[in-house]
Amino acid sequence: MGCQLHLAAADKAPNIVFILVDDMGWNGLSTAMDPEVKESLSDFYKTPNIDQLAGESVVFSRAYSPGPSCSPSRAGILTGKTPAELHMTTPGAGATQPWHKVISADFVRVLPEAEVTIGDRLKKQGYATAHFGKWHLGRSNPGDHGFDVHDGSTGNEGGDNTGEDNPKDIFGITSRGLEFMEKQAKARKPFYLQLSHYAVHEPVAALASSVEKFGEMSIGQRHDKVDFAAMTFDFDTSVGQVLEKVRELKLEESTYIVFMSDNGAVGNQRRPVNAPLAFGKGTLYEGGIRVPLMIRGPGIKGDTYCDEKVTGCDLLPTFCEWVGTAPGEIEGSSLVPLLSGNPSAFKRPQEGLLFHNPHYGAGPIQKPQTAILVRNYKLLRDLETGTDQLFDLESDISESTDLAQKKPEIAADMAAVLEKRLEQVGAQMPTPNPDYDPEATAPRGGGKGGKGMGKGGGGKGKGKGRGSN
Repeated sequence: MGCQLHLAAADKAPNIVFILVDDMGWNGLSTAMDPEVKESLSDFYKTPNIDQLAGESVVFSRAYSPGPSCSPSRAGILTGKTPAELHMTTPGAGATQPWHKVISADFVRVLPEAEVTIGDRLKKQGYATAHFGKWHLGRSNPGDHGFDVHDGSTGNEGGDNTGEDNPKDIFGITSRGLEFMEKQAKARKPFYLQLSHYAVHEPVAALASSVEKFGEMSIGQRHDKVDFAAMTFDFDTSVGQVLEKVRELKLEESTYIVFMSDNGAVGNQRRPVNAPLAFGKGTLYEGGIRVPLMIRGPGIKGDTYCDEKVTGCDLLPTFCEWVGTAPGEIEGSSLVPLLSGNPSAFKRPQEGLLFHNPHYGAGPIQKPQTAILVRNYKLLRDLETGTDQLFDLESDISESTDLAQKKPEIAADMAAVLEKRLEQVGAQMPTPNPDYDPEATAPRGGGKGGKGMGKGGGGKGKGKGRGSN
């Protein structure tokens, strides 16, 4: 497919609005993420405002979150570094259990102040910066990382101002963002606004009118939850409010709008909501890390699809290039060549896209894993057993056929790349569990948490953690 478009330079320092949705799957919108994959959109949810945004944007068909859960992804997006390098690879780990073959790796819970973020970079360029909504990067807060205005050290809770008219603080977050935009527009000051929503993370909350609306509609085969569809619709309404405010303030010609999900939706074999992608959040299968991403802005030709592999780590260098500053030495690469009709100029300083999740999660499929993407291939390593799976994502988006035995040379080459990359970033690894009991079995439906032995989450991986993500 490629990326056929043209990007014109803005006449003045551009504004950037970044809308980050929580736990929205690749197929969680009513617009397709890949025009060649009919199941890359929902068969029930309705998102007319985001559909409009997509029609005015470049839609990235192969966009990936930095990690399979919220805190790692948010850290990766804000810093441009892979979570493996940051050692922020989980929002919290449960205790080691007798049925765990390994002890989950140590991890960093609080984003270090020394890490330079999008807020830091843009503030130094004279931008007004704001972060509203979910932070979930430990006891720090956005003010420690370059944001002038923010909601504090927020987590998964859904905001303080929720209620029947403001489920998940959807409209509160948006209202604070609109007020910030209006203030900066009047002051003629360029701004960076990040709206980090709690929706569509469970537990579900939605306007009664939206629940009634979807209760009268025919449900889909993959997506059949009326209340979740209603919450998605409410979130979409808030995106429409942002688009309308940008028009009202006459900022369309000078404002980039970026929309992305922090990771895939919750899903498993019994609940295949992410089909055709395999599994979901908490895993490094495609359902856990392939996500919606679209970008609209000055000179960008809308209704365009790009199939280059990109990640949330690429946003910081993209934003930096837009505003004329260097991003530093990071994992991500600027997407500007892809947005300028010059895909041959898009380069990465390292080989392959690295994903690292050396922890147990909330169910039997959420096991310690690491993965590397090179060209159309993906190597997925089970860190319990050290065994590898190889998938050709070009022909097998569902990861249904393991090619490791059929293509051993490719598997070996990719394994070498994976091991090199893990060493380069100093990735932390799980260790053997001396108390592993092969006769022990996890309780039905999971196996994370409870009192046990071994390491858990803490400030730097020492102590216990809740595992909320």
